Amino acid sequence: MATGTSPDVRPRPTTAPAAHPRRRRRSVLHPALWLPTVVAVLLVGAAWTAVAADQPYILPTLSEVGTTLLDDPALFVRNAGSTLQIALIGVAWGAGLAFVLALLMSEIPILRRAIMPLAVVLNVTPVIALAPALVVAFGFGMAPKVIVTAIITFFPVLINVTTGLRSVPLPVLHVFSTLHASRFEVLLRLRVPSSLPYTLAALRVVLPLSIVGAVVAEFVAAGSSSGLGTMIRNAASNAQLPHVYAAVACLAAMGVLMLAFTATVERRLLFWHESQQRTP
Repeated sequence: MATGTSPDVRPRPTTAPAAHPRRRRRSVLHPALWLPTVVAVLLVGAAWTAVAADQPYILPTLSEVGTTLLDDPALFVRNAGSTLQIALIGVAWGAGLAFVLALLMSEIPILRRAIMPLAVVLNVTPVIALAPALVVAFGFGMAPKVIVTAIITFFPVLINVTTGLRSVPLPVLHVFSTLHASRFEVLLRLRVPSSLPYTLAALRVVLPLSIVGAVVAEFVAAGSSSGLGTMIRNAASNAQLPHVYAAVACLAAMGVLMLAFTATVERRLLFWHESQQRTP
C-alpha cells in the first residue's frame, strides 16, 4: 500500500463575529432630544407675539395670559380638577365597556356582527346633539358629562382592542391548539397579551381625548358651574380673552401630562415589543 503524508484535517480557528456595540441611550440633556422642541416653541411664541401686537382683539399677549394664570392659580386648579374628574371617570367607563365588549366579540362572532354596526352608528352620531337629551334624562349633575366623555372614548378602544385580539400569529395559535388549550386559556395567555400593544395605543389616543370630551360636555351641558369648559364659555361671552387662553393652556398641559403618562406605561409594559426598539 502506498504511504504518504495525510492532509491536515484539523479545524482552522475561526474568528468570532464581532458583537454589535450596544447602543447607548441618549441622555435627556442631549440637544437632539430637546432642541427641536425648544426651537418649535420659540417660533410659535414669536408668531403669537407678532399677531397679538398687531391684532390685540384676536389674541392676547403671552404676558397677559401668564399674568392671568398667576393672579389666581387656585381658580384654574379647582376648575382643572373638576374637568379632570369628568375625563377620568368618562374614559374609565368608555374604555372599560369597550374592552369587555371586545373580549366578548372575539369569542362570539355573532355578537361582533350585531354590535359593531351599532358602535359605528354611535361613533358617527354628533355627541353634541345628544347632550341636551342626556341632560333631560339624567339631570344637571355629572352624569350627562361623564356619558358624553364615555361615548367619545368608546369607539377607538373598541376598534383597537378588537383588532389586537384577532391579530394573533397563526403558528402560535396552532401550538396552543396542539397543546389542547381551552378557549379561556387561549384568550388569557395568547390573545390578551397579543392585544396589549393595540390597547395601549388606544389609551394613548383616548386619554387626551377624554379631556376634549369633558370640555365639550361642559360646553353643551346645561347647569355646569365648574370646569375649564364652563370657564372658557363664560370668559368668551364676556370677551375675557386672557382667561380663555389661560384655561386653554391648562387643558393643553393636562393633555400633555396624560400623554406622557401613557407613553411611560407603554415603555414599561412593552419593552419586549418591536415598537419600543430603537432604530439604528
